Amino acid sequence: MNATHNTQLVKNEALRLGFMSCGVAVATQLDDDARRLERWLANGRNAGMEYMERNFDLRIDPRKLVPGAKSVITLLLNYFPEATQLTEAPKIAKYAYGIDYHFVIRDKLNELLGYVNTHIGAVEGRGFVDSAPVLERSWAVRSGLGWVGKNGNLLTKSNGSFFFIATLITDLDLVPDNPFETNHCGTCTRCIDECPTDAIVSPTIIDAGKCISYLTIELKDALIPSEMHSKMDGWMFGCDVCQDVCPWNKFSKQHTESAFTPIPQILNLEKSEWEEMTEDAFRKIFKNSPLKRTKWKGIQRNLLAIKEYKS
Repeated sequence: MNATHNTQLVKNEALRLGFMSCGVAVATQLDDDARRLERWLANGRNAGMEYMERNFDLRIDPRKLVPGAKSVITLLLNYFPEATQLTEAPKIAKYAYGIDYHFVIRDKLNELLGYVNTHIGAVEGRGFVDSAPVLERSWAVRSGLGWVGKNGNLLTKSNGSFFFIATLITDLDLVPDNPFETNHCGTCTRCIDECPTDAIVSPTIIDAGKCISYLTIELKDALIPSEMHSKMDGWMFGCDVCQDVCPWNKFSKQHTESAFTPIPQILNLEKSEWEEMTEDAFRKIFKNSPLKRTKWKGIQRNLLAIKEYKS
């Protein structure tokens, strides 16, 4: 069986599993991305995310994650919801409405790898979804799936940016797609202009320490810095502003993944109900939700920042 046939088998199965897009790139060291990442880290843009500084060599070369790797398969999974939250509810990023995407995508990656082993032959491979040192957006561009917008997100002309990126690194010989060579942001600066905290310091460069997503999820401090309270814009977990204002997201389509059906409390709880929620109740309701990442204490901390701004 030749590489062309195998590539088509992989892509067909990826679509059957519910992935929106699938692209392939040759597994190689990302020299240009290595230099960009070094500059970003040197300027302290990773804030408290020290893990970004670790495993640098693994981050820029997939062959060190999977010895003998020949192909990087990049997959996109849509999460754009039809449902919306109550107008006055504390805001939650759309990706966190349903079950934790790590569970969902890992299962799909395992299924895809199992399919390859059954229908093509025994291969070595590992699947990743933002929990390992993989530069997903760079591989997506190299796989022809889209371009990196000024807000740092991968953008596509057909579906905007409300999707997850996953990668499957394998020693399977596949036919690579042509890299995405063009950028379609043009002169638009809406994401930069509308960011509540001015976290987009220049096109594609994000200062994590100013980003609401970082402040509400990754920040380990007991309190969000007081100078940021007036800029929180009601966000309790994550932030979608730079995506919501992006013109390309007018092409976003409702997802069809049942696991991403919103947890009722995500849509329906008012601020006072979040404030009154006990830690035990939080753990039970959100045990399989991305919200568990910041924990009950983190949610209460974030609510306090919003409250101080509103009061």
